[in-house]
Amino acid sequence: MRLTRIHCALPLADGARITLPPHAGMHLTRVLRLKFGAGLAVFDGAGHEHEATIAAVQGDRVEVRVGAIRPSLPPSPLAVTLAQGVSRGERMDYAVQKATELGVHRIVPLLCERSVVRLDAEQAARKLEHWNGVAIAAAEQCGRAELPLILAPRRLAEHLAAARAETGLRLVLAPHASTSLRELRPGATVEILIGPEGGLADEELSLAAFAGYEGVRLGPRVLRTETAAAAAIAALQTLHGDLG
Repeated sequence: MRLTRIHCALPLADGARITLPPHAGMHLTRVLRLKFGAGLAVFDGAGHEHEATIAAVQGDRVEVRVGAIRPSLPPSPLAVTLAQGVSRGERMDYAVQKATELGVHRIVPLLCERSVVRLDAEQAARKLEHWNGVAIAAAEQCGRAELPLILAPRRLAEHLAAARAETGLRLVLAPHASTSLRELRPGATVEILIGPEGGLADEELSLAAFAGYEGVRLGPRVLRTETAAAAAIAALQTLHGDLG
């Protein structure tokens, strides 16, 4: 029987007794209707996962007793960064969710020329908190114990300037590129840059090329931004990561 998995960003040790976050307690008691003594698994998001047992329930306040460490899924041998143009609402949520399920190492939300979404500092902080919640829920479902690092939204030009100092293969999805993902031979790290609704502007593609990004294509069809993210990551993980 598959154990319910709950993320808990607290130190985990055999024999410890911890209180779960309120939303997690609510999910266990109101949605799953778990009771005192029920078994589950808790993970800290940094790769550590333990067996646990519900030790006390008071409304939505749930305490668990941490048990023995459980084997956790290793990260993909290919550390993928998704540099994703911020899109509206559920589209961005979908990209974050599927990227987490597919094992990405890092997600960088980007504000681009054609981004419909405009964020001030307060809105960006709320979005970041929301996207982390989406990633946590996806990790609980898919079995990974290590959460992707999600950076605060930044402007594309800022990201490209910082990327020049980084190592690893850098790719940008471009509909007229001549190179396919199958032709690549990445090392241990790879970044894939994907535009928002409407794609990247010509000037942005030029800036990406200047920053060392290689244009690649996915195939003959034009994909929505959230579909392109999932398809590109799945292809990279199949060809060079842990989906093969």
